[in-house]
Amino acid sequence: MTDALTLITTHADGRLVALCVGGEIDMHTAPVLREGALDMIAQGHPLLILDLTRVTFCDSSGLNALIGIMRYAIAANGSLTLAAVPDRLSRMLDLTGLNTFMPSYPSIEAAMNACLTIKPEPA
Repeated sequence: MTDALTLITTHADGRLVALCVGGEIDMHTAPVLREGALDMIAQGHPLLILDLTRVTFCDSSGLNALIGIMRYAIAANGSLTLAAVPDRLSRMLDLTGLNTFMPSYPSIEAAMNACLTIKPEPA
């Protein structure tokens, strides 16, 4: 049985938003993650951080959702940054080469600091 996915906004300021994701990301819950993340980007927060501390499982549907979110963020002149990526998902990102497109940091604080120093406000 799939653990219900939780998606909680922990920070929203200007172009930056951080969402804490919890539970399993699979074929049943990946659309919820994608919809919630795309909604935040559409609301004017294209610098998206996903805190994955509470993610217990992620399959290929979840990986596909992350790719879709990343593409949407880039199209909105933003980015997708990951924080506290579980070991299994981190290995999957490394094996697929997606870690070069989705930077990850050990904590939400480190990810927020990186986004704030790397991504200046547009002119």
